[in-house]
Amino acid sequence: MFAITQLPREVLASQLSNGLLLLVLGMGTVFVFLTILVFVTKTMSKVVRKLDSRKPAPAPAAAVVQAAAPAAASEAEIAAAIVAAVAKSGK
Repeated sequence: MFAITQLPREVLASQLSNGLLLLVLGMGTVFVFLTILVFVTKTMSKVVRKLDSRKPAPAPAAAVVQAAAPAAASEAEIAAAIVAAVAKSGK
């Protein structure tokens, strides 16, 4: 591989200018794409909001009857379950 100092000045200048051109083209392409993406996203947001406002409001839900929660186990039953689990684990 050649060291930079071994290249003629014209070749080095040509490679640097090509590199800078590629840099500008690449960054410009990304910038343009991201700008288009922002505008498309904003436009889609407006379209969705407009379509959502046309949709009729949902009917009110019927009253839901909640079943009574099962009675909680007493503290003595919980303590017994803990003691049984500890005894089974061998501690």
